[in-house]
Amino acid sequence: MKRRGLIFIVLIGLGVWTLLPIPGASKPCLLGYYAHCSFTPIGTIMCWIPAGIIYWRKAKQSAK
Repeated sequence: MKRRGLIFIVLIGLGVWTLLPIPGASKPCLLGYYAHCSFTPIGTIMCWIPAGIIYWRKAKQSAK
């Protein structure tokens, strides 16, 4: 159970990290600014959807 919590935190953190601007990026992201990830909205969603699934499953198990 602790492993899921750690994976959840890492996925949320990586999703936020993709949104952060960086001055040394080689090309702008899909939102138009220079971020850590050039596929910023897609990369963020790819991190946050599994985090949401983990959160939903954890909440569903605790409700039982």
